[in-house]
Amino acid sequence: MDDQDAQTPVGNGPLPLSVLRWDDPPGGPAVVLLDQTRLPAEEAELVCADVPALVGAIQTLAVRGAPLLGIAGGYGVALAAARGEDVEQAAERLEQARPTAVNLGYGARRAARGYEAAVRSGAGPEAAAAAALAEARALHQEDAAASGRMAQYGLELLAELLPEGGGHRLLTHCNTGALVSGGEGTAFAVALRAHREGRLRQLWVDETRPLLQGARLTAYEAGRNGMPYSLLTDSAAGSLFAAGEVDAVIIGADRIAADGSVANKVGSYPLAVLAKYHHVPFVVVAPTTTVDLESVDGTSIVVEQRSAAEVTEFTSTPGAPAGGGGGRTAVAPPGTQAYNPAFDVTPPELVTAIVTEEGVISPVTGVGLAELCARSSQVTIS
Repeated sequence: MDDQDAQTPVGNGPLPLSVLRWDDPPGGPAVVLLDQTRLPAEEAELVCADVPALVGAIQTLAVRGAPLLGIAGGYGVALAAARGEDVEQAAERLEQARPTAVNLGYGARRAARGYEAAVRSGAGPEAAAAAALAEARALHQEDAAASGRMAQYGLELLAELLPEGGGHRLLTHCNTGALVSGGEGTAFAVALRAHREGRLRQLWVDETRPLLQGARLTAYEAGRNGMPYSLLTDSAAGSLFAAGEVDAVIIGADRIAADGSVANKVGSYPLAVLAKYHHVPFVVVAPTTTVDLESVDGTSIVVEQRSAAEVTEFTSTPGAPAGGGGGRTAVAPPGTQAYNPAFDVTPPELVTAIVTEEGVISPVTGVGLAELCARSSQVTIS
């Protein structure tokens, strides 16, 4: 494993988790992914030797999570360049693979700009492809560093928001750990830092319907790290709040609009409403690359609509084809229509704080978000 692999630190914890890596010749060029559709039953790699294969992996959620999608987008453009293919076309195809996740377009466009700048300077195809790859690798390293800073800022925020003693009881949704990042993640990284410092009493893991990213992936990561955790169905969260068992909600984000509206895995907005009613902090943890200042507010965010079969059929393997087989079982009558948005949008007034690698915004306002982004070296693209 080289230093470009997305991984957890070796330290005294579990062995490194290789999530995404670039494979050079003779085995490559290729983008090699840990196939998340096969977790937790099997840790298997998926080799994407061209952009269509990588787009397929993105759409079937073999690779997922906003920061990691940005990294994948960058490497995807580098892959197209290395194969002598149309870089601009590759960037567009990658960006549209999952339109809500702003990081995907950011990573693809950043690598494409590196390629185009090299071409304008007179570089040949090989040198221009190397420039695209260098941008992808730089983004990979930057995201790993950002993950560590977010974890520290998040833990400091929890210390301010929550009473001392007894440890934190944190509720999270979907998966926001090393499986979505060049480092240890976003919201999950905060919980992991709390665990390592003896401040985590309980991690409540939403199952996350309909694709079970919480049950399959967050529980997998929590178990690997020896964290105290319990799994619950999304609809059980309300009873946890009512019983006073949740000290704070921490989630990630796929896109944050200029006014502070947060798009995240569907089910996040109901948690924000519950948290507001029960006077529990609702904290979003995301890198500045997730902020899209060109999306004016929540209504500007395009919400991805996914296949009805993800609701009308039950599966533990999201990449399995619809229509039965591959671990899929029908749970609704044939012909049933379904509403299946991949994300929902939480307005800023329900968000206690947004934690980024540049610091914390609280209260969440458009002015505060713009000022924070101005301090960042990253450039966000819608």
